[in-house]
Amino acid sequence: MNSHTFRLPAAVLLATGAVALLTAPPAFATGGGATGGEGKAGAVVLRAGLDVGLLNTVHVPLKTTLNEVSAPATAEKTALTVTLDGVEGNKPVSVLRADVATSKATADKTRAEAEANLAKASVHVPGLPLLSLIEVEKVTSKAVCEAGKKPVASANVLGTVTALGKKVTLSAGGPTKVEVPGVGRIDLELSGTETTSTTAAAAALRLKIAVNPLNLNVAKVDGEIVLAEAHCESPAGAAPSSAPPANPDIKPQTASGTGTGSATSGGTTGANLAETGGGSLTPYVAGGALTLLAIGGGALLLTRRGRAS
Repeated sequence: MNSHTFRLPAAVLLATGAVALLTAPPAFATGGGATGGEGKAGAVVLRAGLDVGLLNTVHVPLKTTLNEVSAPATAEKTALTVTLDGVEGNKPVSVLRADVATSKATADKTRAEAEANLAKASVHVPGLPLLSLIEVEKVTSKAVCEAGKKPVASANVLGTVTALGKKVTLSAGGPTKVEVPGVGRIDLELSGTETTSTTAAAAALRLKIAVNPLNLNVAKVDGEIVLAEAHCESPAGAAPSSAPPANPDIKPQTASGTGTGSATSGGTTGANLAETGGGSLTPYVAGGALTLLAIGGGALLLTRRGRAS
């Protein structure tokens, strides 16, 4: 009888534990979302694309930049010289000289930014070594692209501007034209900016050039020069997903220790199983619980018969 009395609590506990397993919803852990990519940014102090025509009808291209950077980078060179075959006795041509000429670009996963600054600067073209194409006191440009915000671009021309030896007043309404007889013509365009939903660009000053110096073997110079240019592209942020992935990597949590649970009604249990993915193991667990209940009932019956006898 003692042996039957010992087995009875064990059988009842096993059966009760199986029922608790059926009613307790499993817990799941999911991984975090993917992070977005970094933004992009770049700046340049001067960009020149010129066609230099010589007196012997030969054309020499002049394409050059000063302090061009891509994020992350900075540059502070204040002078630019180039050498062109057959131009000015094959001596270096001083294209730009400035007291300050800096460009900077930074970018990470939340923000991209670029800026260019030029101060006390003079620009020359081949064939006009003594006459500045343009002189400026200060020009700046800046572009900022921040994740989740509208990109911003700004450009400024501060102080006086002199073109081909003439002081000029720039207008935002359109290009300012400067013409010098026997030398040529310049069209100056002020503060051009452009933004989209993800990009921004700014150029402080844009010059369209058509000069004919007829000096130092140079017949004409045509093209464009841009001062203080900056651009950026917003970082690609992580977009929240409204639906779970097709094959989620989900693993059940493991518990170390003891805990308590609460019993629920049969209808609620069915809902929990459906919501948590009862899966193909549910019938086996239920069958095992019924078997344990039957064993517990048989043990109880044998105990009562033993006591009756």
